[in-house]
Amino acid sequence: MMFTQPPASLRRVSILAVDKVFASTLMQAKDFFHLASLRYSKQLGLGLQPMFEIGLVSPDGLPVDSFSNVQLPVDSGLNDADVIILPAFWDDFDNLLQRYPQVLPWLRAQHARGAVLCAEASGVFWLAESGLLDGKEATTYWRFFSSFAERFPKIRLNQDKHLTDADNLYCAGGTTSACDLYIYLIERFCGANVARAVARDILYEVQRNYTPGRMGFGGQKLHQDLIILQIQHWLEEHFADKFRFEDVARNHGMSIRNFMRRFQSATGDKPLHYLQRLRIETAKGLLSSTRKSIKTISYEVGYDDASFFARLFRQHTELSPNQYRQQFMQEA
Repeated sequence: MMFTQPPASLRRVSILAVDKVFASTLMQAKDFFHLASLRYSKQLGLGLQPMFEIGLVSPDGLPVDSFSNVQLPVDSGLNDADVIILPAFWDDFDNLLQRYPQVLPWLRAQHARGAVLCAEASGVFWLAESGLLDGKEATTYWRFFSSFAERFPKIRLNQDKHLTDADNLYCAGGTTSACDLYIYLIERFCGANVARAVARDILYEVQRNYTPGRMGFGGQKLHQDLIILQIQHWLEEHFADKFRFEDVARNHGMSIRNFMRRFQSATGDKPLHYLQRLRIETAKGLLSSTRKSIKTISYEVGYDDASFFARLFRQHTELSPNQYRQQFMQEA
């Protein structure tokens, strides 16, 4: 059978291997995307042939010794990729910088050509050192908060978030949040059906201490309107509350007309649609990761009327809340 190329936006996923890498975080990424490539091929009726390339890459193309002293072979040196994963490691970061001077220029060049860069826990230090996160929001593993904030004062470290995104730069605080990040990216590149199948295969029993969802908003914060940015942060904290946008505008020194104009100009979204997306993305996470009733979830994201919530959910996802949940529960 003739090989059919995957979407132009995803042909290669490269996962960085360095000495003292946590092999589990490296292989977790490889398994997620390999399963996605097989699922995508199956969806297209091509059987179980990989639809895109997932490779382990090292700065010099040589094998690396993992944190647990297992030698890991790699597929190649640093290369062009559409998605780059930076797994967690356990080593002095300055030692790694000295040992691998090729990594930072590679990351900058790949981001400039449109690659999506993803980092987990200590792996976020690579993105931060490259300068790509300057002025942007990021997160990392809680153990590194102090050293990260001291070393990278230009980065807006958010200690309350497990996932951040900005300008094709994604940060995950730890292993579970990295899983949610991979599912989000699989949905972005391969579609919702493939993402749900991978989540169903791998994440069904994962218990989180946070609510996944609300990804995809970071790019809407890359503007210079500081008042609107403050309002966006306020909405993320109060999206389930009862409030009027007229009051939000007045509390920030604006008329409602000026607020509506400035918000859409800065974010590309009308305020109400932005709020609805915040609520629906949070609801999607609750539907896929908890057994809470639709009525309870509706209330928790800000809607007293579960029927209205269900209609709105369908408008945003083309599925009812129950249909969305069932896609995670049913067997492959």
